[in-house]
Amino acid sequence: MQENASSPMLDGKVIVVTGAGNGIGRDFALTLAAQGARVVVNDLGTSSSGEGEDAGPAQKVVDEIRAAGGTAVASTDSVAEWHAANRIIKTAIDAFGRIDGVINNAGILRDRMFFKMNLEEWSRVIDVHLNGSFFVARAASNYFKDQGSGSYVHMTSTSGLIGNFGQANYSAAKLAIVGLSKSIALDMARYNVRSNCISPFAWSRLIGTIPTETPEEQARVERMKRMETGKIAPLAAYLMSDAAQDVSGQIFGVRANEIFLFNQHRPVRSVHRSEGWTPQSVAEHAMPSLRAGFTPLQRSGDVFNWDPI
Repeated sequence: MQENASSPMLDGKVIVVTGAGNGIGRDFALTLAAQGARVVVNDLGTSSSGEGEDAGPAQKVVDEIRAAGGTAVASTDSVAEWHAANRIIKTAIDAFGRIDGVINNAGILRDRMFFKMNLEEWSRVIDVHLNGSFFVARAASNYFKDQGSGSYVHMTSTSGLIGNFGQANYSAAKLAIVGLSKSIALDMARYNVRSNCISPFAWSRLIGTIPTETPEEQARVERMKRMETGKIAPLAAYLMSDAAQDVSGQIFGVRANEIFLFNQHRPVRSVHRSEGWTPQSVAEHAMPSLRAGFTPLQRSGDVFNWDPI
């Protein structure tokens, strides 16, 4: 557990972290507890592809938190089922009497090229990432609304924000989570509830499934191996705190010691014809004028192509 550089920022807060049995989620749970939060460590204990169940990972993190003097309880319910997701939030209410924050971190990968992806591979990833984020967030929403406070952090990815090969299911879910977070931020603002996204750059068991067949892919993975999961946690802890009360609807990224703010979709160029458009005039006028503003078809590694700082 990380030591506090100053007084704890999360004293009295109760925070649920999904997918907290390993990797980034584990570091979230440890850091939140070190900052004074009481933590619900949720993890179904599946493999990186979502197979099996094991209560061990969640309980192990709870034991680590308690050994360091913190407070935590385990939850092994699935985020991908409506009633189970509600039980995750109910665990916080039953154990600690309230809920102040939710970090939607649970995830799996079923990578496959789009033209080979089957229904089960698509549906399972959407269920865990997108439906799971909605289910858990929705389960906490009435508590947040009634108490007039709360904070959500949802995990997105540059696979959705920028692009990647062989991850149509994951990319679609992660970009949809951005829309979900923005909608929550807008709908819940009147109740002093915030919602933000983090796109993490770190070596984890999920990232460990990335192909390394070409020299470029191998170099990318070697760069990622130098990015520690624990580097993501300070930003998440801040976003859970009252110090972030004016931060909502944003997309952040963390890459080693760098913190990024991502832009969001807005018009970049426009063209106009008072007489309206025909297919021919679109080809002759609109596209040549708009082409200078086209976004290149790139992968995350093409954009973030420098060594982690």
